Amino acid sequence: MNRERVILVARKEPRQDEERFQSSLMELKSLTETAGGEVSEVIVQNREHVHPATYLGEGKLDEIKSAADEYEASLVIFNDELSPGQLRNISDRLERRVIDRSQLILDIFASRARTKEGKMQVELAQLQYLLPRLAGQGTELSRLGGGIGTRGPGETKLETDRRHIQRRIDDIKRRLKTVVKQREQYRKRRDENFAFQIAIVGYTNAGKSTLFNRLTSSDSYEEDLLFATLDPLTRKINLPSGFQALLSDTVGFIQDLPTTLIAAFRSTLEEVTEADFILHLVDASHPDHLDQEKTVNKLLEDLDASHLPKLTVYNKMDLVDGLFIPDADPYVTASVQDVIDINRITAKIETVLTEEWEYYYTFVEASSGKQIQQIKNHSIVSSLHFNEEREGYYIEGYIHPAHPLKASLIS
Repeated sequence: MNRERVILVARKEPRQDEERFQSSLMELKSLTETAGGEVSEVIVQNREHVHPATYLGEGKLDEIKSAADEYEASLVIFNDELSPGQLRNISDRLERRVIDRSQLILDIFASRARTKEGKMQVELAQLQYLLPRLAGQGTELSRLGGGIGTRGPGETKLETDRRHIQRRIDDIKRRLKTVVKQREQYRKRRDENFAFQIAIVGYTNAGKSTLFNRLTSSDSYEEDLLFATLDPLTRKINLPSGFQALLSDTVGFIQDLPTTLIAAFRSTLEEVTEADFILHLVDASHPDHLDQEKTVNKLLEDLDASHLPKLTVYNKMDLVDGLFIPDADPYVTASVQDVIDINRITAKIETVLTEEWEYYYTFVEASSGKQIQQIKNHSIVSSLHFNEEREGYYIEGYIHPAHPLKASLIS
């Protein structure tokens, strides 16, 4: 496969943290490779303020054009979001396609969406991004001719009619409302059955799909790429005590995620807000894992999900050199490829839950098999003893304070 040659461009503020800046650049490089590009050169300008018309200074734009000519690069990607005017002016100066970080992320999402809903949400985000960038861009956009940044509506030449785009946005929003209603009905049924929901969250490429697959013995899309998973999957799992829960895999979080994308993926991310427990996966081997952890925690706050019980799993410990100091509590260190570590994670989930839930001690007659099974499925049973004289079981354990079964369990 012929990879598109790309020049990456970034502006560094004088007081910006060097490590954070380099991490952002490495991320841009990974995003470009995920989208199918080959990075020929990275050009950085140290500059206090953004140039309102061209983002960078004229001399630096000449340097970028020379590098693009030398490497025969057809695309230039900027690490920050560019205004419609800057995008147009830079493209004219460089005489080639220019996109920004947001458009690159949208492009990856467009190629990764699997379900009808996922595709609609990506298209909505792309159209909302495209709409303010239409003025004076008709000719540039209509001659895109494929490549990174053109997946989705960019290829359909919708830019010729602003009203047509607005109509399409309204249409997608209407259709997504139906999907949201269907989700709400599903959630209502789930709540009526008091199904306990665990959501796996984490920075993109932290290993969430791998953990999901190991816990559920399923085969969801699993690859060493950014944003390998876009559409939420839910499967039933049994914890060590026999307690049953639903486990959801979610889209990877990322620094500086385009605002249109957060808005468009609200219903996908609602899986997180509707959860009863959060499993936060962190790539412990990543040099910038602390910032990645903070990014996810900040997004959880934005989604009003930071109050939920949470276990942080520091993954890829087999790749960590030297001393590792966890930043969260409660936590567990693991490699989700390891079966023993998977068992440690599930045991730790139960430990965290017993600290949150209410203790009970009850007696159930041996003939009430259905009730015993219900208790096993809907609570964490810590001990179960058969009493021959009374012909029944003494059961103790922990149960969610709001579970309807709690009333029948005598403490």
